[in-house]
Amino acid sequence: MRILWLKTELLHPVDKGGKIRSYNMLKELKRNCHITYLTLDDGTADTNARELANEYCHELVCIPHRRREKFTTGFYVELILNLVSDLPYAIKKYESPAMRHQVAKRVADGRFDVLVCDFLAPAVNLPPNVQTPVVLFQHNVEAMIWKRHYEVQTNPVKKRYLYRQWRKMQRFERDACGRVERVIAVSEADAEMMQREYGLAKVYDIPTGVDVDFFKPTSTVATRPNSVVFTGSMDWLPNQDAMQFFIKEIMPAVRRDVPDLRLTIVGRSPYPSLVELAQRDSNIAVTGPVEDVRPYIDEATAFIVPIRIGGGTRLKIYEAMAMEKPVISTTVGAEGLPVRDGGELLLADDPKSFADAVVKVLTDADLASRLGRSAAELVRQNFGWRRVSAIMADVCQTAIRDRIS
Repeated sequence: MRILWLKTELLHPVDKGGKIRSYNMLKELKRNCHITYLTLDDGTADTNARELANEYCHELVCIPHRRREKFTTGFYVELILNLVSDLPYAIKKYESPAMRHQVAKRVADGRFDVLVCDFLAPAVNLPPNVQTPVVLFQHNVEAMIWKRHYEVQTNPVKKRYLYRQWRKMQRFERDACGRVERVIAVSEADAEMMQREYGLAKVYDIPTGVDVDFFKPTSTVATRPNSVVFTGSMDWLPNQDAMQFFIKEIMPAVRRDVPDLRLTIVGRSPYPSLVELAQRDSNIAVTGPVEDVRPYIDEATAFIVPIRIGGGTRLKIYEAMAMEKPVISTTVGAEGLPVRDGGELLLADDPKSFADAVVKVLTDADLASRLGRSAAELVRQNFGWRRVSAIMADVCQTAIRDRIS
């Protein structure tokens, strides 16, 4: 099978959930398929990102593309100009006539069996009437993320802007899903949501995988008592909201029972106020980007996922589970995962319940150990990348067969 894979970024550094999922999926598919990876390149990837692309594709095609850096004057100007655009800003910024031209050129001669659009954003560059079957790989239900941004926002001006972004995203996502042969979701919950909201028939859910040989507990790092860890890219709004929620509303309650609670936040691009807070509070550590998250997970007593906004599945949870760490998450944070509250993790949504769950895990070693073992067993048995990628290949094959017939 020859696959044209569309993306908006190079994958190195493989440092956030979407990249990790795509990278591991492609590495496995490359064993039996020919992969052409066609992507936008804004120049922010690692200097050796093009060279390392041979780890996950046979052919690399890069389209130069400029995006405004967040929080610059140009960025805010684009946000204002987006008020008159039919496209949501999160899609508009990836619009590229050059990419659309390259896609049209490469599918014109019929050399590819299937075109995979990885995330929703590249779909803005799909040419009309593509003859090659298209599979849309949805890592999230994007409109739901923007809906939740809108729901938790309290500033009235921002709330109105977010409402418009949500509605624009909803329209674009519905239209894009309706144009393709297959839609792939990363959880049963996401698949059901897209079927219900967009009236889709051919939606498949493929679970997120984890490298169970890489993520496993070690004996080289000692567990630090009364410590919790959160991992995730801190330039992603749901992660920023999660940490603000935990620090402002949950952490003070935990500290009443566990005064020496230590919080470690691991992830690239931490926002300035978070860095300043860590400088003032010696029990909050903000690492920024790291080459390997495992020592930080290994050191922690527990892993927290206080996410209130988001969709898809939580790769970070599977990584922590594979390392036998007890996980405390919101319902949204674990949405789509086949896990049981009290079985493989603890679920809590309001600040008091979340704080109580953290205290339980920190003070009950038997509970922490039981949760960690149960979680690791679930992940190791069901969510290795080879199994997950085989399901992806099968879905692509069905799209090809439908087009032929």
